[in-house]
Amino acid sequence: MKKTYRIGQIVPSSNITMETEIPALFRARETVAPERFTFHSSRMRMKKVTKEELEAMDAQSLKCAQELSDARVDVMGYACLVAIMSMGRGYHCVSETNLHGETIKNDAPTPVVTSAGALINGLKVLGAKKVAVITPYMKPLTQLVVDYIEHQGFEVVDSIALEIPDNLEVAAQDPMNLLEIYKRLDLTGVDVLVASACVQMPSLEAIDLLEKEIGIPVTSAAVCTTYEMLKKLGLDTKVPIGGALLSGKY
Repeated sequence: MKKTYRIGQIVPSSNITMETEIPALFRARETVAPERFTFHSSRMRMKKVTKEELEAMDAQSLKCAQELSDARVDVMGYACLVAIMSMGRGYHCVSETNLHGETIKNDAPTPVVTSAGALINGLKVLGAKKVAVITPYMKPLTQLVVDYIEHQGFEVVDSIALEIPDNLEVAAQDPMNLLEIYKRLDLTGVDVLVASACVQMPSLEAIDLLEKEIGIPVTSAAVCTTYEMLKKLGLDTKVPIGGALLSGKY
């Protein structure tokens, strides 16, 4: 009998990408493995990607963890990288502990992944030392992301801030544009390209193409989050799409 896992996501109210790219990766896995997955979300209010709105949104995450644990999901992911990274260095550890604590209080202890923590862990799995990053954020928020990643022990050789404050406009970006955008980066000595350090900016369709063109591992916040969820569930982390981290090539 095929086992079905419930995937819970704590999602900004204006995020429409996490509920497409994460399921796409899990559906791809279903073509090569027996397990099946269902997807369940709880939302935090946020329209503009500003530090103030992100902080207000993050305060709602504990309630979301309670709601998802009511559904007895098997793993839950916090789907906003910049909200975590804008709260201060290492905050993904604090957030994951607090959210897990809410599930314990609800008598439904559930493993928790944040997209911020997942990106850091994914870069470690890939053996990255020097990285380049593409974000949709305004420059001050992008600098917070760069600082956060560097505090975790990586060198960010170069980064691009697309400076899109409206979260729905972020989701409307054509992922294939990344095949031109990345050319503005200095990739000298770079070990890994983070094609989207944002789970709202689509990148999945472009990741494998970027990897073939550039010749180095390519990943994204969504790919790393999927990888970390699979690990938390104790499942095989290799699926047939999604860049280096999930390809089994590295």
